[in-house]
Amino acid sequence: MAAAAAGPGPGSAPGDSPEGPEAEAPERRRKAHGMLKVYYGLSEGEAAGRPAGPDPLDPIDLNGAHFDPEVYLDKLRRECPLAQLMDSETDMVRQIRALDSDMQTLVYENYNKFISATDTIRKMKNDFRKMEDEMDRLATNMAVITDFSARISATLQDRHERITKLAGGPQPRAGAKVGHPQSFGANTTSVGPPGVHALLRKLQFLFELPSRLTKCVELGAYGQAVRYQGRARAVLQQYQHLPSFRAIQDDCQVITARLAQQLRQRFREGGSGAPEQAECVELLLALGEPAEELCEEFLAHGRGRLEEELRSLEAELGPSPPAPDVLEFTDRGGSGFVGGLCQVAAAYQELFAAQGAAGAEKLAAFARELGGRYFALVERRLAQEQGGSDNSLLVRALDRFHRRLRAPGALLAAAGLAEAATEIVERVARERLGHHLQGLRAAFLGCLTDVRQALAAPRLAGKEGPGLAELLANVASSILSHIKASLAAVHLFTAKEVSFSNKPYFRGEFCSQGVREGLIVGFIRSMCQTAQSFCDSPGEKGGATPPALLLLLSRLCLDYETATISYILTLTDEQFLVQDQSPVTPVSTLCAEARETARRLLTHYVKVQGLVISQMLRKSVETRDWLSTLEPRNVRAVMKRVVEDTTAIDVQVGLLYEEGVRKAQSSDSSKRTFSVYSSSRQQGRYAPSYTPSAPMDTNLLSNIQKLFSERIDVFSPVEFNKVSVLTGIIKISLKTLLECVRLRTFGRFGLQQVQVDCHFLQLYLWRFVADEELVHLLLDEVVASAALRCPDPVPMEPSVVEVICERG
Repeated sequence: MAAAAAGPGPGSAPGDSPEGPEAEAPERRRKAHGMLKVYYGLSEGEAAGRPAGPDPLDPIDLNGAHFDPEVYLDKLRRECPLAQLMDSETDMVRQIRALDSDMQTLVYENYNKFISATDTIRKMKNDFRKMEDEMDRLATNMAVITDFSARISATLQDRHERITKLAGGPQPRAGAKVGHPQSFGANTTSVGPPGVHALLRKLQFLFELPSRLTKCVELGAYGQAVRYQGRARAVLQQYQHLPSFRAIQDDCQVITARLAQQLRQRFREGGSGAPEQAECVELLLALGEPAEELCEEFLAHGRGRLEEELRSLEAELGPSPPAPDVLEFTDRGGSGFVGGLCQVAAAYQELFAAQGAAGAEKLAAFARELGGRYFALVERRLAQEQGGSDNSLLVRALDRFHRRLRAPGALLAAAGLAEAATEIVERVARERLGHHLQGLRAAFLGCLTDVRQALAAPRLAGKEGPGLAELLANVASSILSHIKASLAAVHLFTAKEVSFSNKPYFRGEFCSQGVREGLIVGFIRSMCQTAQSFCDSPGEKGGATPPALLLLLSRLCLDYETATISYILTLTDEQFLVQDQSPVTPVSTLCAEARETARRLLTHYVKVQGLVISQMLRKSVETRDWLSTLEPRNVRAVMKRVVEDTTAIDVQVGLLYEEGVRKAQSSDSSKRTFSVYSSSRQQGRYAPSYTPSAPMDTNLLSNIQKLFSERIDVFSPVEFNKVSVLTGIIKISLKTLLECVRLRTFGRFGLQQVQVDCHFLQLYLWRFVADEELVHLLLDEVVASAALRCPDPVPMEPSVVEVICERG
């Protein structure tokens, strides 16, 4: 059973060599099998349908060429249990049955095919016999037909020659000139002279020409009439000496004159379109009408139609009806005027090409004049769009306007229409840049107005408003969003789908000088100038500008110097790829201008705030009678107000600026009293000698001490930090107090009051400045000046001063 399932193979050991057909058949099959393996490039294992891995000489390989059934059965009996042996037998029986079934099916199918092929061959033999008989009859019939055709040709030979002579052969000598091929070139196709029949047809056409022309004129077929006249004109002129041809020519001239009159009337009425008008002119030129006169009339008629289009466009721009949409306006102008101009120009060039340079210049002047009027109307309509903020509709309108003028620009290069249209687009783009610059300036001023209202609203309503940091963030984001919106709006002029974006202006100057320099750099400089204008406000108290606004603007300009300017210019350069070599403003220059603006604003803020506190101190000194004042029991309210205002300024500046650097503070800064001040020491030491008879001694000692003290620069440059700002304000305030004290005369209690006030200021102001010694020196000067201006300088005890200040 295993041998049957394995297919053809040797039934004996490899060493046996049986003889006869039974032994030769397997050998032939193996040889054919090996040749197939060589042909397909397969190994022995692959040709047998199994992997190439097993040994091809294995005697237990069912698919191998050296399979040995006995060895295979011995192996199964030794290694496999009974159940597996029974399963193997069952599987082998199933495979044998399947192979038998497949073989039977294959035999049946091949048997049916063989039967069908046998029937087909039998039918083909019968059909070919019938076909041979039919071919024999056809050959016999063709021979008979050929014989009859030869006899008919021989019988009609004479008549054929006569017909050939009449239709296309040589003709009588007298008619040789009349039948010349150039008389009616459209009806002659042979190389040799025409025959009698063709000549008679042409003569018949000549005799029928007047009636044909009359019928064409009556039916309105002017083109056909002109073609008839053109075909016969040369023959009639050549043979006009013959009476018959002269009569035909006279009749044709009368009809042609009437035809020309009707064509001129139709052309002058102007009821038809440009193609019909061009057809009329073409027919008149074919009839021999003067080209110069027709040229003038053609342009005059075209002018009338185009001027009507211009009047229609001008009526839409009138004051009473609302102006149409700019896109609709340019569409109407493009389809009406520009389309009509293209038709007139194309027809003119086609009709009057023979006029040469003179005719071309006349057409160019015609187009230049009417084009200028059209451009003026377009500019009037575009000027009405300059106030709008949306560029998309305007750019679309300019794109269509520019596209429409490409055709007439190429058709009429001498008129310069395309160049004029490009100039209009460039001019509108410049105006839009200026409009967006004004919009950015207005947006910046609007932001400043909002900040003013936000700063004033809390005071009016009695509640807390937004902080300076929040206001600064709002202003910065609002300005940046407006800048981005403006860049996006003007970027539409350089979009790839826009027809004029590839012009040199929009690739170079528009990007570099227009957008970058004119719009962005111009706005940044305008913003700095507007901010600096707040530093020039008159008035003792800084005018109407809130100090917080100065502080906010200074921080805004400083932020622009550090990051925003670089970001905006980088964004601009990325969106507008500059292909222009014109010089542009460097980023460092703009940053330096912004930093200088921030410095001026912060310096002005210090002056304004210092002036506000100085005014309080000045009035408090000038309005008090220091000679008759009572013994001090409290700190004056103005000093408390100074400390409160200074604390508020410190909080305000701290919202926008960093702390800054301070010098190392001494441990007794908050406990120091004026008992250790130079003025107190001097007055205690030189009090016995301070008499009216010797006032110069004290002044001399005071002046000598000033020579060795450090000079204080009140209006020194302000740094961008909170400590520097507060130091500047306190220096201005205390210097004002010092100068006011120098102008007054103090009694004993007045001096003591100054001593108490200065000690109170020292307790709180030292923590706001960069160097506490600055406060000590200035307050020393104040007390010393008061002591010098006091006839009876008796200072208060330091312990009493501390008690009063702590209680205050």
